[in-house]
Amino acid sequence: MDKGFEQIVSWRKARELNKEIYQITDEKAFSKDFALRDQIRRASISVSSNIAEGYGRKTKKQFIYFLNVAQASCYEVKSQLYLAMDVEYISKVEFEKAYGICEEISKTIHGLIKHLENKI
Repeated sequence: MDKGFEQIVSWRKARELNKEIYQITDEKAFSKDFALRDQIRRASISVSSNIAEGYGRKTKKQFIYFLNVAQASCYEVKSQLYLAMDVEYISKVEFEKAYGICEEISKTIHGLIKHLENKI
């Protein structure tokens, strides 16, 4: 494994979220709701992608910007998880698992942002 963005805990958790989102959106009713399925997948992918892209930028300020975008995408996934549960595409257990991963990502992104801000 590279010593780049792959070492970032938030990115690793986002990768776990991506896998979870793909698994739950492959299930029967959810898989047929193309709009919600595609939107929650895009939002999830945005979390990991923006962490990686920010890591590749030249300045800490740019990295922080992309971490904030990733954080916002994580909140988008949370909102869409509520909808998926409300329309019974996912169970409360599936909701709690995916939501919990989002919470971990949010906390680790917040910590990384604070760490980077202290180095500017």
